[in-house]
Amino acid sequence: MGLFELLLLSVGLAMDAFAVSICKGLASGKVTAKEYLLCGVWFGSFQAIMPFIGYLIGARFERYISMIAPWVAFGLLALIGGNMIREALSPEEEMAPGFDLKTMFMMAVATSIDALAVGITFVAVPVRVLDLGDLANVGFAVFVIGVITFLISAAGVKIGSIFGDRYKSGSEIMGGTILIFIGFRSLITYLDRAQTLSDGETIFGMLIPLIGTLLGAAVIYAQKGRFSEDIRMILVGSGSGIMLSIAVWGMIEPAIDGLNKVDVNGIIPVTVCFGAGVVIQIIFDKIVPHTHVYSEITEGLRSGLDTDIKVMLTEVIHHIPEGIALGSIYAAHFMKTEWISSTVALVLAIAIALQNIPEAMYVSLPIREQGTRTGKAFFMGIVSGVPIPLLGIITVVIVVFFPGALPYIMAIAGGALIFTTIEEIPHIASRKDNDKGTIAFVIGFALVMLMVYLRMS
Repeated sequence: MGLFELLLLSVGLAMDAFAVSICKGLASGKVTAKEYLLCGVWFGSFQAIMPFIGYLIGARFERYISMIAPWVAFGLLALIGGNMIREALSPEEEMAPGFDLKTMFMMAVATSIDALAVGITFVAVPVRVLDLGDLANVGFAVFVIGVITFLISAAGVKIGSIFGDRYKSGSEIMGGTILIFIGFRSLITYLDRAQTLSDGETIFGMLIPLIGTLLGAAVIYAQKGRFSEDIRMILVGSGSGIMLSIAVWGMIEPAIDGLNKVDVNGIIPVTVCFGAGVVIQIIFDKIVPHTHVYSEITEGLRSGLDTDIKVMLTEVIHHIPEGIALGSIYAAHFMKTEWISSTVALVLAIAIALQNIPEAMYVSLPIREQGTRTGKAFFMGIVSGVPIPLLGIITVVIVVFFPGALPYIMAIAGGALIFTTIEEIPHIASRKDNDKGTIAFVIGFALVMLMVYLRMS
């Protein structure tokens, strides 16, 4: 391993520390130079110590370290992230000191434990930078890793603090959510023995729609009142057009083509599965208690749930077919299915993310208008989008085990998407002057259709 490879390795190892440092800055708000340098020292020191320990241990315990490390990292990051969210949602609770010994130790261990296994690789792939012995070269390597992590982490805290000082509670929630996802990513990569999700594009694609949800929920920190009826109608129209286009060009049409390519008359089974998707979504609509805020309609079984929970559940129901659609298209991408272009997965992930921005706003804004704290309203907007990556991962695993089910699952997702889309259209048609919403619907539909076929050509 030469100097260039060592520098690349150092930056790669520092990325988790950088992400956690940003979260720390978000949660802490305004930080002093001493605090962000202290954070850099913590992360840099542990990122250097861990690979050195790994080198000393050698390959003898490699198996055990590889088994334990992901679980420890997930447990620590989930604990810290969950505690950040809990503190943000508890107005009566005082925040613990931002850079106390216990918190920083846990974060430093969680972000550096993977480096323990990297140190073991120094035995099999020796570092050759200095014209000295193996131990001296390893010492130089861990020094470089520590310094780079120190610089990147200190910068991360400063970057996070710039935003966290202004948007305190929402920043804590966002930071805690990110920490939990970092830990979850580490764990699921380890558990994925079949390498189903080892493709970085697949994991990243699952999270793209959640980015749209985060952006939509964050609007409540900039938007103090409700949107005008015209703006709301445009957002509903464009979102509905996007989803209808995804259902038609991203799910139903490819499903028919896929079945036709295996000498099956695709339209018959796709129609049946399309109807099954509609029925499944109707069942969710009838069973799950939820409230459509702007139309003031409550559906589902009678329940004593708070109104803000019912508002959130409305979008959760809508996101169920989106998660299945995303998972099926990324499963096709992972398996290199010939009848679906490999670039369509990214297009549909971006399209769903764009549509999720107004949907998250329809959760967070109305909940805050009812008197709920801004931080909690922001959090509930984020939670409404969580079913998408979770169901996406589940769908990928199912399709990898049962490849022949892919076109049928896509048809089911298409039917469910169209049902949820049609539910939104009355919000546009209810206005006498509804041209703006209708035009937005057409633009959203055409935009996704254009994206899909441009990327396929």
